[in-house]
Amino acid sequence: MVNGPEAAAFRPASQRARLERLRDDADPLVEEERRQAVRELLRRPLLLPQGNTAVAFARVRRHGPWLADWFAHYADWTLSVTSEAARLRKYPASAEDTTRGLTASSSEEPFTPARYVLLCVALAVLERGGRQITLGRLAENITLFWASEPALAAQGLIWSLDTAAGRRDYVNVLRFLAGTGLLVRLQGTEESLLQDRQADVLYNVNRPVLALLLAVRRSPSLITESTFADRLRAIMETPRPNTAEARNRALRTGWVRRLLDDPVTYYGDLAADEIGYFESQRAHLVRELCGAAGLVEEARAEGIALADLEGDCTDTGLPEEGTEGHLTLLLATWMAERLRRGQSGPLGMGEVRDRSARFIREHRHHWRKAVAEAGAEEWLTELVLSRLAGLGLVTLELGAVTPRPALGRFALRATPGLVGAAAEADGVSQ
Repeated sequence: MVNGPEAAAFRPASQRARLERLRDDADPLVEEERRQAVRELLRRPLLLPQGNTAVAFARVRRHGPWLADWFAHYADWTLSVTSEAARLRKYPASAEDTTRGLTASSSEEPFTPARYVLLCVALAVLERGGRQITLGRLAENITLFWASEPALAAQGLIWSLDTAAGRRDYVNVLRFLAGTGLLVRLQGTEESLLQDRQADVLYNVNRPVLALLLAVRRSPSLITESTFADRLRAIMETPRPNTAEARNRALRTGWVRRLLDDPVTYYGDLAADEIGYFESQRAHLVRELCGAAGLVEEARAEGIALADLEGDCTDTGLPEEGTEGHLTLLLATWMAERLRRGQSGPLGMGEVRDRSARFIREHRHHWRKAVAEAGAEEWLTELVLSRLAGLGLVTLELGAVTPRPALGRFALRATPGLVGAAAEADGVSQ
């Protein structure tokens, strides 16, 4: 929360006052600064006044009141700005989307359930601690916390620093926390723990960041729902009055969240009232969002996306270089060609792995040595498909892969040496 003199600027205002503020200061330089601030918050919802986010933080703080009003009005997202951090609390349009979870910073390996639990337990321990902590002390407290929750073991969630897998999970969690700025290394590195069980690291704990990290509307301890899906939905949303105005607001914020936060929105995934609302408000919404965030509308028969042509507003994109990037584009092109031939049905996971194995045999001399190992096509295929699913280009369910229409916009174009292959839009399925 904002304290002191700045607090008044962030107090809730009437709708008329908010809209008047949104129309103020039409100076092109001011508009461009605000556009950059919107883009920076969309890509990195947590900005600190030091390090590589210092410039972005200063820009967001300068335009904090306008940004807070804009995000609240269009997306019902809250922006908190203090002298220690700027935090945009983004809530997804759908609580059921599991395709864009955390990944390891070094390998892009998706977080496992054990890593998510370890992350949550680490945050709980840090909340009860002081301003400094060591890697070893944090691990000891996590172990005690874990042992006090028999439900974790009952779910098959076992963790210990005595195993190599446990140390890898711990290192990846620590890297994530350091990446957010919550943990600031003073001495040592996490990587040393992978080789030496006794290695230690000293951290400062950035408590203002810890207080801002959780993005929920209701405390998890106050949730009474029993199923996981209901509990997840309950902590993100507040009950709305059952009025026409409230329903329209919910429809608007749902669409804005999809357009700003999701790679692509398919009409076939939506209810009739959602489609009807968008048809009536499309011109206004698209114009406002594209203008405020510097995005470009890409409309097709199956859906719509707001494209980031500059690439600095997107946290996850289609990789274009390296082994994973080249295989991603090869598989995407192969599936897109099937779509063009009218073959839109699901593919068996085995068929996709076989195609990956074929591409590995063809291009392994250009790729890293690990692809020649037995079974490499399995983990490489899983990595590629998880990325494509996160971008809304395929769906994964029951051991099958179903290409989605937006995949048809990608094609592989050869560049000198082939290793630098890249994707480009081909205008299919307009």
